[in-house]
Amino acid sequence: MREIIFDTETTGFDPKKGDRMVEIGCIEMVNRVLTGRTFHAYFNPDRSMPAEAEAVHGLSDTFLSDKPRFHERAEELLEFLADSPLVAHNAGFDFGFLNAELDICGLEAVSTTRMIDTIAIAKVRHPGAKLSLDALCTRYGVDRSHRTKHGALLDAELLAQVYVELTGGRQIGLELAGADESAIADAAATVVVRERVFRPARPHMASAEELERHVRFLESIKSPLWSS
Repeated sequence: MREIIFDTETTGFDPKKGDRMVEIGCIEMVNRVLTGRTFHAYFNPDRSMPAEAEAVHGLSDTFLSDKPRFHERAEELLEFLADSPLVAHNAGFDFGFLNAELDICGLEAVSTTRMIDTIAIAKVRHPGAKLSLDALCTRYGVDRSHRTKHGALLDAELLAQVYVELTGGRQIGLELAGADESAIADAAATVVVRERVFRPARPHMASAEELERHVRFLESIKSPLWSS
């Protein structure tokens, strides 16, 4: 099964208030294995970058000034996404910005039925735990030491590793990209079942010798409390 793990960087939190997407990073996985195919682009948002947003991802007005507008690469992006399920962390946020940009271009929105939200999965797997990407990387031992700022492609790469762990772990099938569905199913279903050995309960009654020693011990106690 083909899936796309993706992430976006933006000028803010709400496309309805004029915030725009400035970066998108997409990674292709087939049967939960990375294929090496990616789509990555920066976009000129045609507006200034708020300082608080720049502090998060480091994308300045100067850096973005010569980048293409979203509409210039929209068709290329949609071709890469095709009809695959789209995996994102807090997916509603990323879908909101992606569809807002598509709407500006007069293009059809991506259906939210294709959305897979790793936060929703993590809530089920780890109720009450911290669910940020950083927290999940720590939980699953995913190295994020090179992540000094948010970046769409880098975060998608980290999320791909987290997603594999959330949905069964690396043991599902490393090196299985391109294998048929039945082979993947067989790999996922391979479980070593150990036969449980039942042993009879050990006796807990004192032996005659132990009872005799106990009586002699009690007789040796001078003025015991229980005899007063």
